[in-house]
Amino acid sequence: MQFIRRDHTSARGFTLIELLVVIAIIGILSSVVLASLNSARQKGRDAKRISDVKQLQLALELYYDANSKYPAAISGTQLTAPGYIAVVPKDPTGNTDYSYTPYEVTGATGICSSYHLGASLEVSTNSVLSSDSDVVAVPTGYSICSGGPAADFSGADALPAGAPSPAVRCATGDAGTACFDAKS
Repeated sequence: MQFIRRDHTSARGFTLIELLVVIAIIGILSSVVLASLNSARQKGRDAKRISDVKQLQLALELYYDANSKYPAAISGTQLTAPGYIAVVPKDPTGNTDYSYTPYEVTGATGICSSYHLGASLEVSTNSVLSSDSDVVAVPTGYSICSGGPAADFSGADALPAGAPSPAVRCATGDAGTACFDAKS
């Protein structure tokens, strides 16, 4: 009996085509996963923004209860020094202050009796946008408090087609697609 000897050295390993197919499949799967993660990150940042606005609302109401007016700004120590809030929260992407405009009754200088507070959201389909304030201008009978910003911001979820963009839409350097805003 005679055995045929075969050379198995060329049969080991994968062919170049097989390797390229596997690399292509891994690339496609990783791009799908990264796209999903980006969406989850956007939703997470939006949830933090909404929570921050609600915390600021609570701190502003505590300030109002103690002082019978709202502060002219939220970036100083007006809210932190008395302990109404430990740290004034900032936007998670740009580390910037949330938009805040205090209002006074026209003619009542220095007594901020109302406010407009907003955060720019990245996901325009967030359900919270159906129940926010959507303030687009200083309310009738009010003006911006002295010490406040030069102009109010637009709290509209989306600007109408053809409308001029306001100087500040929800936040300075707004890159978001919608504005979640609250007022007193």
